[in-house]
Amino acid sequence: MPTTRTVLITGASSGIGRITALQLLKRGWTVHAAARRVDAMQDLRGRGAVVHALDITDSDSRQALSDAVAEHGGGLDALVNNAGYGDVGPLETMPLDAARAMFEVNVFGLMGLTQALLPAMRSRGQGRIVNISSIAGRFVTPGAGWYGASKFAVEALSDALRMELQSFGVKVVVIEPGLIRTGFEAVSQPSLAAGGNDPVWGRMMQNVATAWAEGFRQGSDPDVVAACIERALTEADPSPRYRCGSSSESALIQHFIPTRLWDAMVRRRMIGD
Repeated sequence: MPTTRTVLITGASSGIGRITALQLLKRGWTVHAAARRVDAMQDLRGRGAVVHALDITDSDSRQALSDAVAEHGGGLDALVNNAGYGDVGPLETMPLDAARAMFEVNVFGLMGLTQALLPAMRSRGQGRIVNISSIAGRFVTPGAGWYGASKFAVEALSDALRMELQSFGVKVVVIEPGLIRTGFEAVSQPSLAAGGNDPVWGRMMQNVATAWAEGFRQGSDPDVVAACIERALTEADPSPRYRCGSSSESALIQHFIPTRLWDAMVRRRMIGD
């Protein structure tokens, strides 16, 4: 890669995206920071980032961002697909429209932007795509089935992209953070609270909320994920996957535990059986 490297980070107005943008700016990268809330990225602009408005669910907005990055010149060395969110609820009662909205951001928006930016990377014969998944992309817990499904989809798409793009010099990496203190649980709070009032699923969702609160209190700072993303961007031969942060080892441990035993452990904690 050239001395001055250029990266586009989505979801850069807060949390992991913002911290990663700040970290890479310090390292001398040219950073394009994109999010819906442009006003929340003024500090990034003040530190030298090129700030863009992005509604990742809108194809025109994605194309406008792609065009703006291309017009900036120099080509794009890396894309960090960080934009995403989690909505929770029992699978029986969670509205399908809520699930679709989450997939529009976490899956279709991610791929739509990637499709818009890939031709230029391919033609240059180099580039790196870092997709932010989650340990929820490796196993799911009660009340988070649709969120987990969206992250499972990110894992599958990343695997296919990695193989498809290898001969074009574009590397694809997945980051699987554990429990990170980014306010994720606060964003999910309305759906957690609604689930807690359900006559059938209320007890389960209350237990889920308690388990999440406890887990996130012990969660890692987003700097841990930012450092992992930087590693994925800069290593000459990056690993296909990086796990980082509190509880991320669960994604590895779960693989070696029989499914029935794993189910029983999770149910005991999150359902109370």
